Amino acid sequence: MTDNITSVGGGSRPEAGVSALKGRTGAGAPAETRGRTTIADGVVAKIAGMAAREVPGIHSLGAGMARAFGAMRERVPGAGGGGAVTRGVKVEVGERQAAVDLDVVVEYGVSIVDVAGGVRVNVISAVERMTGLEVVEVNIAVDDVHLPDDEEQQTEPDEGRVR
Repeated sequence: MTDNITSVGGGSRPEAGVSALKGRTGAGAPAETRGRTTIADGVVAKIAGMAAREVPGIHSLGAGMARAFGAMRERVPGAGGGGAVTRGVKVEVGERQAAVDLDVVVEYGVSIVDVAGGVRVNVISAVERMTGLEVVEVNIAVDDVHLPDDEEQQTEPDEGRVR
């Protein structure tokens, strides 16, 4: 294969141009390897948060205080509810690897071991597929168990509320 480099580098000879490019990606390299891609921690956190929520048996993500503050923030107009996806998710992203920490609330009655395994598989699969990063670990902290009667208590209005 011959590259048609005419005046790259310091002369009109093709050899001069090629020698000027040695050690650099570019001419002759596949197009998908030319340049650099950086992925922000927040992107990986969103992918991991969405993947974790897809697993049956996960009620929500976030420790008790994070969920309480997040719920209040979502009710304030203009406060931006975008943090809901990453609530309970912490990531560390390097050049080629990522590590994920999750705080989860599971549904009552499910096998926590099975749910945690499902979350790990789903998070690793999604992050590696979408980013190309190797996920070295997914640490899961189960902070609470959601009981079936918890939602009934939350939806009942307080006695002192005006109707």
